Amino acid sequence: MKKISFAILTAFSLISGCSPLNKDEVEQTSQETIAKKLNIPWQINSTQNEMWISERSGGLVSIGQNHKKTSYSPVFSSALSDEGEGGFLGFVLDPKFKTNQKAYAYYTYKEKGRLLNRITEMKFNAGKWIEYQILLDDIPGGFTHNGGRLEWGPDKKLYITTGDSGDESLSQQLDSLAGKILRINSDGTVPKDNPFYPSPVYTYGHRNPQGMTWDEQGNMFAAEHGSSNYDEINKIDPGKNYGWPVIRGSERKKGLESPWIHSGSETWAPSGIQYHDGFIYIASLRGESVMKISTSSKKRTLIVTNEGRIRDILVDENELYFVTNNTDGRGQPSKDDDRLLYVSLEK
Repeated sequence: MKKISFAILTAFSLISGCSPLNKDEVEQTSQETIAKKLNIPWQINSTQNEMWISERSGGLVSIGQNHKKTSYSPVFSSALSDEGEGGFLGFVLDPKFKTNQKAYAYYTYKEKGRLLNRITEMKFNAGKWIEYQILLDDIPGGFTHNGGRLEWGPDKKLYITTGDSGDESLSQQLDSLAGKILRINSDGTVPKDNPFYPSPVYTYGHRNPQGMTWDEQGNMFAAEHGSSNYDEINKIDPGKNYGWPVIRGSERKKGLESPWIHSGSETWAPSGIQYHDGFIYIASLRGESVMKISTSSKKRTLIVTNEGRIRDILVDENELYFVTNNTDGRGQPSKDDDRLLYVSLEK
């Protein structure tokens, strides 16, 4: 389905080319601002006529083709907690949203002094977003490392990233939902071909994964925040253990998966990612860029810089949209932050 489109002319020039692991090649692009003054935007969705963006503080924003911004305050069954890195994080529209007006949300709440995350089904009715039913609950939460990304896989299953919630030991425990990639059906049930059925756990040994994508062959990739640098892009296979906190970077150990690529001594803090035409595009928070990495050569190129912290991206054909996160307490916001911006991928 064709997503929302804003036709903008963009000029490109190639600046430099260097080693993919030490110094990035840069493609100079021009950015166009689509929306301003968002409140810590987290995940971008689109339909034929509009974009929907979740905000960590609890808001939901729609942006129409005329760039008109409309804000909503979703009604959750528990009070939202946006302490630290928590809040209203992942948000995906149902594939049949046009007819059923459903979506799915990942948010943080507090119960008896403990931070938790849950996945819930939302419905848009009479101009309001209301939580309809809880699909998965009691996901460990924390001041940091809540994961939070939701994505539909090519198998039409809902995939979820969870962080270790600040307790790294949970990532290796299969009876905990922390530090995992989860996989469920749209009604919250567990697919019978899950590797640890009846558990929703798909892979484990993750620290704080925040992005997922698939290529044309169905190969899955995930972005993950590492510790003391060593951020990762992992190639994901069901049932595998991705090593946290036992190994990091290029370290190897039997039974554990080393990353497909990692940042080494740099810090990317990768969040939303998307595959398009032979490249994985990566929203980078600490790295303050949009990167693209060739899936064949692993060559790394920066296509957006100088916009500050970037949380999520959406690619539609040759159009790339991204949201900044300069108002999250770790950036240096301008008067118009946070923003939804656009670049063309055509050269």
